[in-house]
Formats: sequence, structure tokens, C-alpha cells
Amino acid sequence: MKTKIYKILPLFVLLAIQSYAANKIKFIITDSMQSKCYDSSGNIIQTPKKGEKYYGQDAQYQGIKPSYTNNGDGTITDNNTGLVWQKTPPKNKMFYDQAKKYVKNLKLAGYTDWRLPTIKESFSLAMLDGKLDPKNIKNAKPYINSTYFDFAYDKHKPYTGSYWTSTMCKMPVNNTSSNYEKMGKNYGFNWADGHMKSYADGYDMYGKKSMHSIPAGVRAVRGKEGVYGVNDFKDNNDGTIIDKATGLMWSQQDSGAVNDDATIRHSTDKNFGLGRTWTETLAWVEKMNKANYLGHNDWRLPDIKELQSIVQYNKKVIPAINTKYFYLSFPDCFVWSSTTCGDFPEMADYIAFGRGYGIDLMADSEKQNKNNRPPPIENDQEMEMPPPPPENNDGIGILPPPEHQNSKNKTTKNITVKDFVDVHGPGCMRADYKDTQSKTTPIFSNQKTITVLQTPLLSKTFWKKLNHKKYPYPFNEKNKITEFDLSNSENAADYIVIYNYALLVRDIK
Repeated sequence: MKTKIYKILPLFVLLAIQSYAANKIKFIITDSMQSKCYDSSGNIIQTPKKGEKYYGQDAQYQGIKPSYTNNGDGTITDNNTGLVWQKTPPKNKMFYDQAKKYVKNLKLAGYTDWRLPTIKESFSLAMLDGKLDPKNIKNAKPYINSTYFDFAYDKHKPYTGSYWTSTMCKMPVNNTSSNYEKMGKNYGFNWADGHMKSYADGYDMYGKKSMHSIPAGVRAVRGKEGVYGVNDFKDNNDGTIIDKATGLMWSQQDSGAVNDDATIRHSTDKNFGLGRTWTETLAWVEKMNKANYLGHNDWRLPDIKELQSIVQYNKKVIPAINTKYFYLSFPDCFVWSSTTCGDFPEMADYIAFGRGYGIDLMADSEKQNKNNRPPPIENDQEMEMPPPPPENNDGIGILPPPEHQNSKNKTTKNITVKDFVDVHGPGCMRADYKDTQSKTTPIFSNQKTITVLQTPLLSKTFWKKLNHKKYPYPFNEKNKITEFDLSNSENAADYIVIYNYALLVRDIK
């Protein structure tokens, strides 16, 4: 009887039933799928054993495996989260307003309730074992499961694989003179090179239309918004926090307040707020387990997807985390993940819970160039293009600071700590060198391999300005490596801090 009734149901009722099923969204974090272990110079190594150097990195912990269903109608269902995705994105990139209009008018597989994903929904698809080969795209592996999701590299600019989300950077920068910091931005993930940051969206920080936007890709999603990515924290009142939405337990305090013997540093202690390199942090996690830190001995350094799950993107003040539950050493706090950076394995991924600082190269260009024109764009930069300028403009808009800076095109003459601005946005994912003896890998044939011995001088100076303290880490003043010397890396003009922090995570049994 039930079968007969189901068969005669009108089409719109059947679609409503399917739509209801699709709306059963769950905040499940799937594994990053990183499969190899690396040392601090980016070499692939055998899986370390407990007690050995580099033990505890991403590939050594297997989480929930991604699972997808191809619905055969141009859509893909994520069997873990319940979200339904557009299989094949539109070929052409769009400005942000165009992207919003596109998803609003999209009719696909009989549905019209498509939307832009949030940054957490988008990042749920991330596969962190990707690798970009800009010289030969055939050797590249996108940061998304290409068995289910179509992805095409830009043949002319293969590093430009960013896609729009609906998540806006709501954290204003007051009293800024930086043209870039005045721009409104939306977060996006780059499926070509594995970056997650904010991008100029055609508005200023106050919501007024501007001429600055990047063209980016669009992959629509459907399913009830406000479920995936929404935390449900519980304070256990013992230094641990449970996220009932994801089933993960977290340490409440970051590692800047915890000694190697698991004792707690007071904020007045000399060593309060000291960071550790990624290599040191992995060893520190083992020490915490031996000491049964907070009553548990199965802590681990979270992978980047787990760590991103606790970012609070809608905040208007740093840090971008719920400070009712988590205590960070500094508001501008960078927190390590266990995940190695895919394109630059001498680096490890981190989340900037503070601002995503980088050097405003446009500001330096404006100082040196009377015509106010931006510096030339190198082939390896992710170029952020403005829409056509007004008729009274000279045809050159101000571009946001480029991703890369080739050593042949240094613009360091007038750069000071004042030129560090919030390039990437709080909650962005970036990468820092794993250790002070990391060897960088050249991406241009005319570049040399550089050994990173310490934080660059300008970053050291900026650290002192941010934290109002004497720089506490080893530093040889004779070493003159700058952010620009590290031109093989996306971090070439970023705020490079090798000594970062850690929040610990464990599965709730």
C-alpha cells in the first residue's frame, strides 16, 4: 500500500522529500588524507615510531574516510556530511557578485535551492595530499577528490584555483592606511595549491562597492546552512573542552602556557607565551602524553581540518576563536597543525587565529612610483584583478599584495614593520617552516637552495611590536635572511614565525 501511494505522489512532493533528506546535515570532519611522512627539509621519510623524531604527524592518524555518491544528475552527495555538491563547476571564473547571482539562479538536478558554501563546508572537501606542478599540469594533483569532483587547472595561471564561499571577513582593521586592508574580503580555498585565505570581493570593509575583486571559481552546494561548521562546546571544568558537534575533545589552553613537564605557566612567568617549532611541538605532544596531561595520554596534534573546525569566522575582534572556551597566549596567535604543506613539504600548515599578516608590497610600490602603479606581477603569483576601472582612471587599479615575490623583483628598499598588514584574514590557513634548519626547495631554475636558520629579521622586529616584549628566541644578528630571500615559498612576503603554538585534540571514546 505504501509503495502505491509513493508512486502516485506528485513530482514536487518527491523533490520535497529528497530535499528534506539532503538537509540532514552533520558536522563530521573527514580525514585530510595525507598519506606520507616528512622531515623538516621536506624529504619523505619512513613512518616514525613513538619516541622518534617527527612522530605524531598527520599521516600517522587515520580519521573518518571521505565517502561520496555520484547521483548521476550532475550532483555529488557527501555521505558523511549530507551536503549535496555541484559536480562540474562553471568553466568561467566570476567576481563575487556574479557568483552570488549564479547560485541564486542555478537550476540543477531539479533543485533551485543552491547556494555558495561556507568556508567550513568548502574545506570539508579538502584533500591535503595535493601537489601543484605549474610547469606540467599533468603531474599536478588537485586538493579535491577528482574522481567525484571535476576540477580544471587554468592553463595560463595554474596556481589560480580559488573558489568563492559565503563567509565574509568581518574583522575590521581600524585606523589603517593600507588600501588592501580597507577592502572587503571573502574566504576561499584554492583547490590548485592548497591555500585558504580571504580574497577581495568588490566591496570595502564597510560594505560599500569598490573596484577591487578577484575572479574565482564557483561550486554550489545545497543542504541546510548553519549546521555544518557550527560548534557545540562544553566546558568540562578540568582544562578540556568537548565539541559535541564533532565528537572531539580539546585542550583549553594553548602550549604557550604549558611547560615540557605539563606544569602550567602563569602569565607573569618569564617563559609564558613561548612558542615551539613544529618539530619541537611534535616532541612536546609526546611529553604531554607521558605526563598524562589533563588526565589523558592519547593527545595528538590536530590535522588542519580538525583545527579549522574550531575557527570562529564571524568574530569582529581577534582571536578568531570562542574565547569563552579557549585561552590563547596572545590574540595574534598562530597554531600548528600536524599537516605538512603539500606544495612545500619543508613547511607545516597552521591556522592564524590572529590576523593573517603579510607585507603590503603595494604600499612600498606607491612610495617608489609617482604613477601609483603596482609592481610587475611574476608568473608564480596569484593575480588579483580588479574589474574595469572608471573612465577617469588611468587604467591601473591597486592590486592586493601578491602571493609570491621572486628574488629578481625585490621591492624591499623602503619596507618596514609598518608595511605588515592583514593580507589573508583571521582564520586563514598558511604555512611556516618546520624548524630552524629547514632547507627551502627552489621553484625557479635560477634560484638557490636556502637554509632557514631563524625567523627573518623583519618578522622578528614585527613580533616585538605585536607582543610588546623582547624577542625571546635564538637569533644571530649577523644572519641577514629576509622574507624576500625565501622566494621559493608562498611565505616569501608573509609574516614568518617559526615558533608557534599548539592546541591538543583527542577522540572521545
